[in-house]
Amino acid sequence: MTRRIVFVTGGAGFIGSNIVAKLAEDRALDVVVCDRLREAELGKWRNIAKHPIGDFVAPEDMFEWLEKRWRDVEMVVHMGAISSTTEPDADKIIHSNFTLSRDLFRWCADRQRRLVYASSAATYGAGEHGFDDDNDFEALARLRPLNTYGWSKALFDVFASRQAARDYAPPQWVGLKFFNVYGPNEEHKHSMKSVAAQIWPHVRAGQGVQLFKSYRPDVPDGGQKRDFVYVRDAAEVTRWLLDNPQVNGIFNLGSGEARTFEEMARNVFAAAGKPAQIEYTPMPPAIRDKYQYFTQARMDRLFQAGYPRKMTSLEDGISDYVGGFLSQPDPYR
Repeated sequence: MTRRIVFVTGGAGFIGSNIVAKLAEDRALDVVVCDRLREAELGKWRNIAKHPIGDFVAPEDMFEWLEKRWRDVEMVVHMGAISSTTEPDADKIIHSNFTLSRDLFRWCADRQRRLVYASSAATYGAGEHGFDDDNDFEALARLRPLNTYGWSKALFDVFASRQAARDYAPPQWVGLKFFNVYGPNEEHKHSMKSVAAQIWPHVRAGQGVQLFKSYRPDVPDGGQKRDFVYVRDAAEVTRWLLDNPQVNGIFNLGSGEARTFEEMARNVFAAAGKPAQIEYTPMPPAIRDKYQYFTQARMDRLFQAGYPRKMTSLEDGISDYVGGFLSQPDPYR
C-alpha cells in the first residue's frame, strides 16, 4: 500500500504546527515534521505533542530524507523560515528564506511533487502599490519591502513565478502571503508573538496594556491597522490546497478586513470579561521609519480559485483563542 506523505518544514513552529494538526486529522496521511525543537523548556515540542506524526526530521537531513522517500511524498508544505523582522544577519535571512526555498522548489520540480510555501504581507512594504496579489512579474518586481525579511520573501515569489513561466515548476505550487496571523502555539515566538498573545498575561491579571503611539498625524494612537487573520484559516486553506491540486500561484491569506490594534486589544479584554485598560508607549526609533500603518489583504483571487469558507472575523477568532487556548491550563492546539 502506497503511503501518502505530506512533508512540513517548520512543522513545530506557529503556523506549521497548526497545519500539522489539521492535516493529522486525516489518518490516511503521514504528516512528517521537519524542524528544530531547541530547548525543551521553551515548549516548542508541545506544539506537536497532541498529534500523530509520521516522522521527525532535522533540517540538515531534509534532502537526504526526501530523496529516500520521494515516491511517497505527495506534497511539501514549506513553512520553515526566519520570521523575525528584526533579525540583523542578512546572510542568515537570505539563506533560510530564499536559498533553501529555491532548492526545495527545484527539488519539487525535478521530482514532480507539489509545493505550498509561506510568503508574507511584508512583501508589500508600506503598501504604496496596494495589497493585490497580482502574479504578474512586473507587479511582483514593483514591490518594495521595508526590511530584509520582506525582501527575502519577495525575492522568492519572483523566482517562483519566473520559473513557472518557464515551465520549470512543481505540478502544483502555491505561495501564501500571510498577513498578521494570531492563534494557539505561538508561545515560543517571544517578542514576535501576536499582540493578543503578548498582552494576554496583563489582561488575565486585570492590568493595563500598552500599545505603540502613532507618529502620523492622520492616525490616532492605537489606530494603526492590520489585517489580523486567525491561524485556523491558514490551516484550513492549506488542507483545501491538498485537495485541489489544480490551484497554482501566489495568494493573499488574510481576513480581508483591516482592524486597529486598539480593536484587537479591546476584543482580548472583552473575551476575558474584563474592562479595557489601554495606554500608549513610544515606538522604538529603530522601527519607526519601517513601520506599516495599514495592511489589508485583497482576498478575491483565493475565493475565485474556489476556496469555499469565509475567513474568521476578529471577534470570533479572539473569542476562540482566549476561551479555547490562552485561558486554559494547556494552551496548545
